[in-house]
Amino acid sequence: MQSGIRIAVDAMGGDNAPQEIIKGAVDAVNMRKDITVFLVGRKEVIEKELKQYNYPGGQITAVHADEVIETAEPPVMAIRRKKDSSIVVGMNMVKQAEADAFVSAGSSGAILVGGQVIVGRIKGIERPPLAPLIPTRRGVSLLIDCGANVDARPSHLVQFARMGSIYMRHVVGIENPKVAIVNIGAEEEKGNALVKETYPLLKECKDIHFTGSIEAREIPDGQADVIVCEAFTGNVILKLYEGLSSTLLGVVKQGLMSSLRSKIGALLIKPALKETLKSFDASIYGGAPLLGLKGLVVKTHGSSKAMEVKNAIIQCVAFKEQEINEKIKNNITDSDKGKE
Repeated sequence: MQSGIRIAVDAMGGDNAPQEIIKGAVDAVNMRKDITVFLVGRKEVIEKELKQYNYPGGQITAVHADEVIETAEPPVMAIRRKKDSSIVVGMNMVKQAEADAFVSAGSSGAILVGGQVIVGRIKGIERPPLAPLIPTRRGVSLLIDCGANVDARPSHLVQFARMGSIYMRHVVGIENPKVAIVNIGAEEEKGNALVKETYPLLKECKDIHFTGSIEAREIPDGQADVIVCEAFTGNVILKLYEGLSSTLLGVVKQGLMSSLRSKIGALLIKPALKETLKSFDASIYGGAPLLGLKGLVVKTHGSSKAMEVKNAIIQCVAFKEQEINEKIKNNITDSDKGKE
């Protein structure tokens, strides 16, 4: 019986497909009874992989898609030509209301193009941004945009801030999320042309809690809940964040194993250290939703393992239950009439 939230998952996208994608889907349905997953891809491959797992009958269905869009393919051409690809089939399921959400670790470009061309933008939304949750000392922050709009305009960033505030308020549960724009200093007169033009517009927004500029070094401390920037800056921040976290973890492990004394100390602090480091593992926060579309599309890392896929699927439940798309439509587009 299919009930609750219906999520189409690209079983063929990503470095670890289909094994880790399918395992993540199985883990998700074993955790939640209100989730139905449609694994989209080569049906015989999916069904063969599923045979090794136990999961509630009826909560996972294989949906056949014969083609796969590869990362190196030109996104627009791939979306147009590969109508039977797992990305196109999955997004069409969302468009036709056969699924409530689509999750993929596949080609970022194809997902961004497909999201806008197939699923479509909410009327009045100028540019849908990718918005991942990133770990901070105080919890999580939303980085918006991290990869969809490299050449953004001030009006785009204002919409990012407003959509990000809605997401953090209703999905993460932060009552009055602090919004800041990425800058090279705290002073209002600093920054490039885009930041200087956007800053006063954000100050004028009555429906967000704008706190001014945020420097990159302040982001890990969690000094803002919504971090606004164009995609070039956002992607650099995200990749540096991930690389530095991985490097520091490796250095800490190396240091703890460097001598007999440090190994003994490692055993004593292992439980506390493990719990602390876990909070800075980005995979536990799921994927990055492409906000501002008529349906939910979530992009996970190309290297996603089962845990990140599982969490991205579960993330869709809160998004759907809180009717984020309806809130974006009602709270943003009314004041943006006339814009395309």
